[in-house]
Amino acid sequence: MKHFLKETDFTQNEAAEVLALARDLKQERGRNTPAVLKHQTWAMIFSKSSTRTRVSFEVGIHELGGNPLFLNKNDIQLGRGESIGDTARVLSRMVHGLIVRTYDHAEVEQLAELGNVPVINALTDFLHPCQIYADAFTLAERWTPPGGDLLASLKGRKIAFLGDTACNMANSWILGANLFGMEISLAGPKGFEPSAEFNTLLAAESKRLGLPGKYQFTTDPYEAVKNADVVYTDVWVSMGKEDEAAERIKTMSPYSVTAQLFAAAKPDAWFMHCLPAYVGKEVTQDVLDHPRSIIFDEAENRLHAQKAIMAVLAQQPRG
Repeated sequence: MKHFLKETDFTQNEAAEVLALARDLKQERGRNTPAVLKHQTWAMIFSKSSTRTRVSFEVGIHELGGNPLFLNKNDIQLGRGESIGDTARVLSRMVHGLIVRTYDHAEVEQLAELGNVPVINALTDFLHPCQIYADAFTLAERWTPPGGDLLASLKGRKIAFLGDTACNMANSWILGANLFGMEISLAGPKGFEPSAEFNTLLAAESKRLGLPGKYQFTTDPYEAVKNADVVYTDVWVSMGKEDEAAERIKTMSPYSVTAQLFAAAKPDAWFMHCLPAYVGKEVTQDVLDHPRSIIFDEAENRLHAQKAIMAVLAQQPRG
């Protein structure tokens, strides 16, 4: 049974197929969308609040012919102490897939291991793979000629990730950049380097798939954005870290993406942010409104990329 818990759960060839399918599904939307989830119900277990993730998955399941079943963790027995194993076994007998947005990455791993339906990681504190595929698709749309190879257009491009370089988005972009053949440079405060846990995962996945397993880390934001094709940032205070807000804002303020910093990237660089954005903290309003800001395109593309991921997973034999 194949799951999508991290970017590298798809090989490079499979990632190319997912991006191509996302393009087809986007072009066909409302006209000839394949009902690959017909007669299927996919459960969405959310421990964290959400706008883009919840709406894109619910709409996507519906458009693929399926039925989305939203389950707030506190509304089911999982929130009252039922084991993850029992939850996985019970739901596997009733639904056709699980989409999980939670804190602990181990939860999605256990649900995948103990159930027998596809599990999609809709975000954990460790990784956010659906966002990365949507982001990659958003960039590839701009760099690929009509009918061209979307994945090939990403190879050799440089992304600069600024701010909290130990967060789930930074981890995911490192994995994604290595999978897509991109270069990635991170700029953040000393002490916010990617964790030992993540570096162990990166080394293992790189060895398994034959990837370079590389990234650059610097405390100088201008060094990171030099020659960058993409400038990316995320919130400095993620859900669950609110008690650290004041210290994080103080520590990360030199890494705010201002117009001056964005201008230090390539002249045709794109600005990206997975949203929600906090103006005046990780990014200024003039950058969010910049003509080369594509934040709302990447938000929309969550729908198309996730439909492609679900379509690929749904067509495998049930375990």
